[in-house]
Amino acid sequence: MRIRTAGVVTVLGLALAASGCGGDNSKDEPAAKATSPAASGKLVIWADDKRTAALKPFAEKFGQENGVTVEVQAVSKDLQTNFVTASQQGSGPDVVVGAHDWIGNLVQNGAIDPVQLAAEQKSGFNETAIKAVTFNGQLYGVPYATENVALIRNTALAPEAPKTIEELVATGKKLKAEKKASEILCLQSGQNGDAYHIYPLYTSAGGYLFGTAANGDYDPKDLGVGKPESIEAFTKIGKLGEKGDGALKRSITGENSIATFTGKKCAFLVSGPWAIADAKKAGISYDISPVPGFAGGKSAQPFVGVQAFYVAAKGKNKALAQEFVTNYVTTPELAVALYQAEPRPPALTAAFDQVKGTDPDLAKFSEAGKDGQVLPAIPAMAAIWDPFGKAEAAVIGGADPAKTVTAAGKTISGQIK
Repeated sequence: MRIRTAGVVTVLGLALAASGCGGDNSKDEPAAKATSPAASGKLVIWADDKRTAALKPFAEKFGQENGVTVEVQAVSKDLQTNFVTASQQGSGPDVVVGAHDWIGNLVQNGAIDPVQLAAEQKSGFNETAIKAVTFNGQLYGVPYATENVALIRNTALAPEAPKTIEELVATGKKLKAEKKASEILCLQSGQNGDAYHIYPLYTSAGGYLFGTAANGDYDPKDLGVGKPESIEAFTKIGKLGEKGDGALKRSITGENSIATFTGKKCAFLVSGPWAIADAKKAGISYDISPVPGFAGGKSAQPFVGVQAFYVAAKGKNKALAQEFVTNYVTTPELAVALYQAEPRPPALTAAFDQVKGTDPDLAKFSEAGKDGQVLPAIPAMAAIWDPFGKAEAAVIGGADPAKTVTAAGKTISGQIK
């Protein structure tokens, strides 16, 4: 989950369009090349490149044990879009691996089935992970990893973790004055903003996206963007921007934020577990702590995301898919292999306990996300990313917070209706 920008909206929009008109095959090359499974004896799994490599030996073992052929096919780009389109065309896989916030869109398009986990199996997972893959009261995926952003700090430049964002800014300014850094903070925004990475500061300043219904589900009718709380939050974010402290800049993007940090040009990076390999490769002495909030404000709450396995509603071998997802994906061995392919905290408690001793970063990321909010999986979330992100970028650039976020709220509300 490196970048949460307008691209996500485009993917969701294309997926919805595909369900209505059969899809535009011009963007479906991976789907077109994928082999449609036979009515029996074959299980087809779609995943991205890294997870495909990790899955293959386990898929082969599952196939041998069950007397079937298992194919793990890599879909490098637009996996969600390709999956929805292929599902509508009857050429999709039996199982797909992806983020939990796809669920609302996939359910709306009739692309996935609920999965059946026994109570004992559910209890073996991180509670937040199970909550994330539950939609409209039903379990729609088997989680295997959690993720959230944290503050990654170059300890050679900043030995102590800042308790507030103001303290971070003060340290960053001092480092700039001493010519030890060229940036105060590496928090990606770019010209279109990034709602995912700014969210901890937005929540600390009192902002929210959606309220919750009585059952705890997100309520799309209670939109927080455009309300007084969001105006106050954007006002504080603006003061950190280019015409304020200069801690937040549109020149810091998803493409250069990690590289700027590993190049020792800033002491502080807001990012997730995916950034750690680069930090290690660069020989950075680092530590991980929660993203600090505003002084006197609420705790900064990052989004908590979950990666999961889904059973395709129109797969050719649904019974085998259910067996694989419910009784094979739930084993610690597979969860550990996926962790080794791309280190993110395993959602399965037994797997987390198995690897945490060799990777202290896991516990630190989990601690940074313990007060986080589950990333909304409701379809209305698709309307948030682009207007919110563009409003964020505009405010960072010096635009009036009240006018900007009010306009964004109206745009989002209109799209949800």
